[in-house]
Amino acid sequence: MPARLPRLHPLLLPLLLTLPLAGCGLVTLSPSGDIAARQGDLIVVATVLMLLIVVPVMVLTGWFAWHFRASNQKANHDPDWHHSTALELVIWSAPLLIVIMLGAVTWISTHTLDPFRKLDRIAEGRPLPEGVKPLKVQVVALDWKWLFIYPDYGIASVNEMAAPVDVPIEFQITSSTVMNSFFVPALAGQIYAMPAMETRLHAVINKAGDFEGFSANYSGAGFSQMRFNFKGLDGQDFDRWVAKARESNAELSRGEYLQLEKPGARGPVRLYGKTMAGLYDAVLNLCVEPTKMCQRDMAAIDARGGLGLANVYNVTRLRYDADRSHSLTSATSDYVAALCSLPSDVMASPVDPAFYGSRRLAP
Repeated sequence: MPARLPRLHPLLLPLLLTLPLAGCGLVTLSPSGDIAARQGDLIVVATVLMLLIVVPVMVLTGWFAWHFRASNQKANHDPDWHHSTALELVIWSAPLLIVIMLGAVTWISTHTLDPFRKLDRIAEGRPLPEGVKPLKVQVVALDWKWLFIYPDYGIASVNEMAAPVDVPIEFQITSSTVMNSFFVPALAGQIYAMPAMETRLHAVINKAGDFEGFSANYSGAGFSQMRFNFKGLDGQDFDRWVAKARESNAELSRGEYLQLEKPGARGPVRLYGKTMAGLYDAVLNLCVEPTKMCQRDMAAIDARGGLGLANVYNVTRLRYDADRSHSLTSATSDYVAALCSLPSDVMASPVDPAFYGSRRLAP
């Protein structure tokens, strides 16, 4: 006969079930950024408030089951009992007070920790010094990699981001194709990244070190490998990181971005010493490709009720569903464009900077 397994004490079962979690880090409750720390405190406060109800209920449930067991002849059995005003007050007033406190904490924290709200402090007891210039970082979620553009430095990186310690960071976040989620647990809570939309995040890292960042929203086959390294550096180390990026001969142009945008997982860390001005804005408005009209311009045209004859050129110029190698001087285009004679400034491409010289559309 097979040997029988030893019986385990019932109290040991929950302990054994939690052993697989022993290797999990508690970065969410012990982060390195002020915003994440305040969010962690909010989790603790909310949990404690809820336990004020949960724990007594669990204890009393066990006590009632034990006290009114069949073998306890001393228990007062009253089958006709049906109401107690004092008990009703306790049962309803305690949860009501907890809900009020949770609502107050949530309302205050929601406004205080609004990701669109600029920081007013570096850490607890350390207000934001006057004249401090925040680090601006433009984030683009690609399939399946992360692109970081530093507009004030003219550099960019893939799957690696660096920021100086105790310096406010202003994130502008968008996506190239599908919805993703930008999440660095040590820095702040997750923020969604959506195509043709921009979300914001204001945060600060207070400790130097390497921290993991990833996408917290499923976005396809390479989702699980969509991770990056977030570096918290002191001032001199950050300057050296910027200098290293500037030494790179790689340039993030429209063409390079379109190649980078193609789906691919496990992409290596890349540094770009030069970035095309306005690239993030083109990504946000879905017009990195020269043949596409920017979304903001299309919305402005629609808001004005159209451009009349000028839209004839848009019809022939912007062929989204056609072969992109189709020549703009083909017979079809020439035939339609010949229907009217348009001024030269109208014939300029809507994505051409020259177009905005004399015909800038109101937002």
